[in-house]
Amino acid sequence: MISEEELKKILFPHDKIRAIQVELAQAVDHAIKQSKHIVVHAPTGLGKTAASIAPALANAIENDLTIFFLTSRHTQHKIIIDTLKAIRDKYDIQFGCVDLIGKKWMCPMPGTDSLYSYEFSEFCKSLREDMKCEFYANTKEKSQKLTLKAQSLINELHALSPLDADKIVEFCQDEKFCPYEMSMALAKKAKVIIGDYYYIFNDSIMTNLFTRANLKLEKCVIIVDEGHNLPTRIRELLTNRLTNIMIRRAIKEAKKYGYNETISNLQIINDAINSISSGLKFGEEKIVSKDAFIQLISKEADYDEIISDLDFIAEAVRSNQKQSYIGSIASFLEQWNGSDKGFTRIISLQKAIKGSAAILSYRCLDPSITAGDIIKKSHSTILMSGTLNPTFMYKDILGFPEGTNEFNFKSPFPVENKLSLVIPKTTTKYTERNERQYQEIAKICAEIVNEVPGNSAIFFPSYYLRDSVNKYFSTCCRKTTFLESSMLTKQEKQEMLEKFKKYKNSGAVLMGAASGSFGEGIDLPGDLLKCVIIVGLPLQKPDLETKELISYYDLKFSKGWDYGYLFPAFNKSLQNAGRCIRSTKDKGVVIFLDSRYSWPNYFRCFPGDANIKTTHLYIDRIKEFFKNNS
Repeated sequence: MISEEELKKILFPHDKIRAIQVELAQAVDHAIKQSKHIVVHAPTGLGKTAASIAPALANAIENDLTIFFLTSRHTQHKIIIDTLKAIRDKYDIQFGCVDLIGKKWMCPMPGTDSLYSYEFSEFCKSLREDMKCEFYANTKEKSQKLTLKAQSLINELHALSPLDADKIVEFCQDEKFCPYEMSMALAKKAKVIIGDYYYIFNDSIMTNLFTRANLKLEKCVIIVDEGHNLPTRIRELLTNRLTNIMIRRAIKEAKKYGYNETISNLQIINDAINSISSGLKFGEEKIVSKDAFIQLISKEADYDEIISDLDFIAEAVRSNQKQSYIGSIASFLEQWNGSDKGFTRIISLQKAIKGSAAILSYRCLDPSITAGDIIKKSHSTILMSGTLNPTFMYKDILGFPEGTNEFNFKSPFPVENKLSLVIPKTTTKYTERNERQYQEIAKICAEIVNEVPGNSAIFFPSYYLRDSVNKYFSTCCRKTTFLESSMLTKQEKQEMLEKFKKYKNSGAVLMGAASGSFGEGIDLPGDLLKCVIIVGLPLQKPDLETKELISYYDLKFSKGWDYGYLFPAFNKSLQNAGRCIRSTKDKGVVIFLDSRYSWPNYFRCFPGDANIKTTHLYIDRIKEFFKNNS
C-alpha cells in the first residue's frame, strides 16, 4: 500500500486510496515524468478523476507545466473543481485554475445563445471593434490591457480559485465585466484549465487561447476524459455542410440589403448543387469530387473571387444583424477546397418541410489529422474513459506515437453485484426487422421489467425502433413508462429524470435511444435503477460515409469493419449498460437483447471481466439474482 508521504507527493485529495487508484496514479505520474502518452480504459467507479488530476498537478507545480483537463460534458466540470478544492484544502497550496465553457455560453448579451458558433464569433467581433459591448469596454482598454477594475477582480478570483465557470460568470455579470475575457486573463496564471475538447482540438480556438495565455503545447499535459467521444467530436469539428435551403436564405439576406451581384453568385452555387444532385431520389446519396463542384462554379465565375465577395458582404450584413447565411456559405466554399486525404465529399437528397433539401458535405474520416500532431507535440497526453475498449483502436485512430502505453483496468465493483445476460432470441438486424420481431422484443422486455423490483431503462438503436416496439410493449408492461425524445430541452430532460427517480419503489420504465441524452450522461446510483436492457446493436446506418470510413480504415490499418463500424457501436452499448451500476453498493441486471451479441465476432468485444452469460432462461436467472440480493 502507498505511504502517507507518497500520497502527499502526488497530492492525492482523499485520506484513503484504493490499490487500483494507486496503479492509475503511478501510470499518470510516470508518463508525465517521462514526457510520454498513455491510453487508459478505466471503468466507472475507479475514481479516475482524483487518480489522474492529483499526480498531474504535482508534476505541473514542480516542472512549470499547465494541465488541460478536457471533457465532453459540462456536468463533469464540477467533479474536477471539487477534487481540486479538496487538494487545495488538504495540502494548503494555492494554484490557479480556470473553468472554460463555450464563449457564447459565457456571454451576458441577450439572444446570443441562439447563434451558431461562427455567427456568434463575427457578432462578438463587430461589437468589440466598435466598442458597443458594455461588458467588453469595462474589461479592456483600447490598448487591449485590462482595466484597473478588471485586474482587481482577476486578483480576487485567482485567490478564490478553483471556481467553476458559472461562479465566474456570476461574479463578472454583477460587476459588468466580460466573463470570457476575464477567464482568458485567469488562464495566464492557471496551472489547471478545464474545458471542452475544442480548446485543444479546434485549431483556431486553441491558437487564440495559447496566444493570449502565453502557452506552449510542449509545456502542456492534456488529460482527455470520456475519451471514447473524442474521435467523433474531432471528425464533426472538421466536417462542413451546405444545403440549397441555406442558399435560399442567403439570397433572401442579400435581397434585403440590396447586394445584387451577391445574389447572382449565390444562384451560381445553387445551380451547381442542383446539377450535382440531379437524378437523386429522396434518401439517395453519391460521392462527389472536389473538382466537379469547383468546375461547375468556375464556368460562370472565379471560385476564389466568389469566396472573397461573400466574406466581404457577410461582414457588412453582420453589422446590421447577428448572423449571416452568406458568411456560412463562404466558410463552406473555403473548407471544400481542403485536402482529399482523410476526407470524403458526399451529396444527398433529403425530404424537407417544403419540398427537398440537397445537402453537399465535406466530411472528415480521420481524426488523427488534427489529434496526431497535437498529441505528439504535447508534454504528455492521457486519454481515459470507462469504455475505451479496445485501447489499441483509439491509439491508432487518434494518431498516438510509438511508445504510447495502454492500460486496461478491471471494474472495481463486486462481480456478484451485477447479473449480465445475453438473450439470443431476437434481433434488430435491418434485414430481419418486422412486426413479429417487434412483438417478441416487446414481450421479452415487458416480462423482464415486470419482474424487476424497481426502475428499469431500455435503450434502442433509434427512436423509430423504440416506437415500433413500444406500441406492443405498452399493452403488456404493468409499469409507468417514460419516453425520451430528442426534442427535449435540458430542463425537460432533468424534470423527466426527477419524476422517473420517484418511482424507485414501485418501478417505472425509461425508454430511450442508445445515442440519446440518457444513454451516457446520467447517474442513477443506489436504488434508482435496477435494470438496463440494451435492445439490438446501435450500428451506424450503412450509408456512404460509413462505407467510406470502413474503406479508409481498411487501407490505413486493415481493420475497417472493426474500427469504422463494430467497435464504436459496441461501445455505445457498453455505455448504456454502465448506467446500471454506479457504485460498489449498487446491484442490478444488464440485458443484451440480440442474438448477435452471442456470435463470436461480437462476443469478443465484451471486456474480459464482463462475466456475461448467454441464456434463454432469463426470468429464472433474474428472479434468483434479486432473491439473493434483496
